[in-house]
Amino acid sequence: MRKDYRPYYLKRLDLRFRKWYVEHFLRPQFRSLGRGCTFMKPWHVQVFGWPIDLGDFANVITTPDHRVRLTVWGKQEGDGYISIGRYSLICPGVRMSSACGITLGDSCMMASSVYITDSDWHGIYDRLDYIGGSEPVTIGNNVWLGDSSIICKGVAIGDNSIIGAGSVVTRDIPANVIAAGNPAEVIRKLDPDEPMKTRAEWFADPDKLEADIRGIDRDMLGGNTLLGWLRATIFPKQGD
Repeated sequence: MRKDYRPYYLKRLDLRFRKWYVEHFLRPQFRSLGRGCTFMKPWHVQVFGWPIDLGDFANVITTPDHRVRLTVWGKQEGDGYISIGRYSLICPGVRMSSACGITLGDSCMMASSVYITDSDWHGIYDRLDYIGGSEPVTIGNNVWLGDSSIICKGVAIGDNSIIGAGSVVTRDIPANVIAAGNPAEVIRKLDPDEPMKTRAEWFADPDKLEADIRGIDRDMLGGNTLLGWLRATIFPKQGD
């Protein structure tokens, strides 16, 4: 990761522009977009269809080559929805495609390139059936979906469970377990005596959290100059 050579005020301008972009271009595409949601490079978020809900204090991260795509496309109007709970983390490349219904609880974490779908998107024998079989997907609170995992139609995942990287989940996973493989199977139970912390705790005092982040940015970027940022951008050196 390159060092951030931007002056502090330039980063503040960038954050204001992101908020403006979200309010003018992204918010109208959601049925509801919760307070305190943050988007890194929001112009790489693609929202198609209705209704799509994103809860309070969700954090969405994108890159140019790994867009976040949320799609609702049913056979008829009113089919399909995506509902994502509060305090969610959505990493680059996450895709959700709904023809029936996808529900995620609070404090869920989706690593890069996770795919969640509630449909086959084509019939097994009738390839002209552009939706195919569909069953809703339900994911509980504080679930962690590992890198490139795939959650298939009709699946329910219980609270606090972890899905290993690259897993394909084709059947229900109970709460408080780790599951992995293709198809995913339970490989370990979580220790019930271990205290469980969730992303919700991070946002217990959102005003203090924002002030703390601003303080860190000010300390890290306070010595940067506009000329130094231009030099690192146009004429980068090894180690920049």
